[in-house]
Amino acid sequence: MHPEITSGTPGDCPICGMALELVSGIDLSEVKYFRKRLLIGCILALPVLIFSLGHMIPGLSLETRVPADASGWIQALFSTPIVFWVGGTFFSRAWKSLQTRKLNMFTLIAMGVGAAYAFSIISIFYGGASLYFESATVITLLALLGQWMEAKAHARTGEAITSLLALAPTVAYRVRNGVEEKVSVSEIHPGEVLRVRPGDKIPVDGKVIEGSSDVDESMITGEPMPVPKVVGDTVTAATINQSGAFLLHTEKVGSDTLLAQIVRMVSAARLSRARIQSLADRVATIFVPSVLFIAILTFLIWNFLDHRFSDAVMNAVSVLIIACPCALGLATPMSIVVGTGRAAKFGILFRNAEAIETLEKITHLVTDKTGTLTVGKPSVAKLAPEVGLSDEDLLITAAALETMSEHPLARAIVASAKEKKLSLPLVSEFRAERGRGAEGRIGDEQALIGSANFLRDHGIMITRESEETEKALSRQSMSVAGVAKGEHLLGWIGLSDKIRAHSAQAIRLLENKGIHITMATGDNHRSAHSVATHLGIKDVAAELSPEGKHDLILNLKKGGSITAFIGDGINDAPALAAADVGISMGSGSDIAIENAGITLIRGGLLSIHTAMNLSCAVMKNIRQNLFFAFAYNIAGIPIAAGILYPFFGILLNPMIAGAAMSLSSVCVIMNALRLARIKV
Repeated sequence: MHPEITSGTPGDCPICGMALELVSGIDLSEVKYFRKRLLIGCILALPVLIFSLGHMIPGLSLETRVPADASGWIQALFSTPIVFWVGGTFFSRAWKSLQTRKLNMFTLIAMGVGAAYAFSIISIFYGGASLYFESATVITLLALLGQWMEAKAHARTGEAITSLLALAPTVAYRVRNGVEEKVSVSEIHPGEVLRVRPGDKIPVDGKVIEGSSDVDESMITGEPMPVPKVVGDTVTAATINQSGAFLLHTEKVGSDTLLAQIVRMVSAARLSRARIQSLADRVATIFVPSVLFIAILTFLIWNFLDHRFSDAVMNAVSVLIIACPCALGLATPMSIVVGTGRAAKFGILFRNAEAIETLEKITHLVTDKTGTLTVGKPSVAKLAPEVGLSDEDLLITAAALETMSEHPLARAIVASAKEKKLSLPLVSEFRAERGRGAEGRIGDEQALIGSANFLRDHGIMITRESEETEKALSRQSMSVAGVAKGEHLLGWIGLSDKIRAHSAQAIRLLENKGIHITMATGDNHRSAHSVATHLGIKDVAAELSPEGKHDLILNLKKGGSITAFIGDGINDAPALAAADVGISMGSGSDIAIENAGITLIRGGLLSIHTAMNLSCAVMKNIRQNLFFAFAYNIAGIPIAAGILYPFFGILLNPMIAGAAMSLSSVCVIMNALRLARIKV
């Protein structure tokens, strides 16, 4: 962080009592710092570029109207604040790199900018024609643009934690001596009794001691179906109560709740993720001291042999200018910008360069089931009417009853009837039994929908053949509802979460790349293995909590695997943050997306295959760019030092050195633009 930027004051979250240091990572002041300097730098750079490059644009040439000396001083006037104020952070970081003897990209930037600026100032005083103020300003602004983008990405890492904390409710309804009172969640202690009303978020972890309801636990399990809760069942903070009401005995509050544990896991994973050392930094540890040594040696040799100080300075500066990392500064960002733009056309959003770099190397993909391999919501998968009846006969009665219900399975049945444009009769005297079924009257007849036991309890005869049909649907991991009218069974409806199109194809393509695939889901073993068998996934881990998914990723990493995790729910956030690359479905929760390095807007798993191909192409392009950048430097430095002078009498003027430096940048840009047309 820049020394001028201060952090916020730590404290405790009023919702769950957790230390707000967990949310460290949100530092909008750093983003504003770089953005302010970038905007001012761009404004100041305009006169520099106009006076230095205006002759290349018809109508902008100022050579005949402004004397050369005046043009140089104008460029110096505007470039000085860019170099020393806008880009001051690079010089301070370069100085630190020299003090710690860990040379890096900042050392290269400071060296290149400093050499171009210093030579230009000297050239003004000695009446030279070679000015490189535009190089100094452009390198500074490009480098600052990269710092601003990095600061924005860093600031977003804490937003997911803030979103998780926001899930917790702020109030609860405490019951003491039969009197109910509204209190802040922070005032609740273990052992107290709370009333949870229909539609409320559950405020703490605890156990149901009176009443019953269905609870939406998708934030924990990832499964869309509400879970029936009766006396003795446990419930979790921040999950959502549905239509029933119940009394809750408090067991865990504040930082002891499962939600708080998820927050801690996400935060720990974010803090432990090491920043990848760039190739440019690694090369800089050798390149920078070598260039400085050659420049000093060039000055000493020419000053000793030629006895002309100006020639010695000119040749030494030529070495520094031709070694200027302008192309090096463009090598990575140009490929990243073009590559991410190309990816966006396929519905793939890369959050940062680290995700692109790491995706190329993954060896193990762990995927959630619901919402990732499957669509994420139930739908009618099978209609099994009794002999002599049609699918429409069965669906009309079922949908008519379910229009009175808000259960996800009910909505799926009604949606199926609407899709078939069926006309539904009116239902009267509707009554639902939580977790079992519902009944009502259609005309003069009783109509029922529910489990086999629910139908039997209402006097419906189920033959052996019908019972086998119901069991067969259940073995296919379907939720099965029986439908009856009058005294007769109409048939069975099987509901399931549809597998996404192309999931099986994507699995095969990824396995052909040598990637090991594991399904990790909070769903039950039967449903998980059914989907895995259909898709050909051999490695399955079912009934996992968010912590279980998180630990699975950590164990794989300990074993040497480079991991990617793909998910879409709040329960996936710890695993997404812990993986080397987190991949979120665009239809997933905001928290999953914030913890992911890659977001798939469309295409499901098939988009991962495309993303991997793009990652490989971008990284290959970056390596080519770095080769171009360093090849020009390596070839040009000896010439700039004067190695050809004894044989051919050739010296490299700083102006030619600057042209060579620009040519390397052009090569880098042209090569990066090829990514816009590459086939993936």
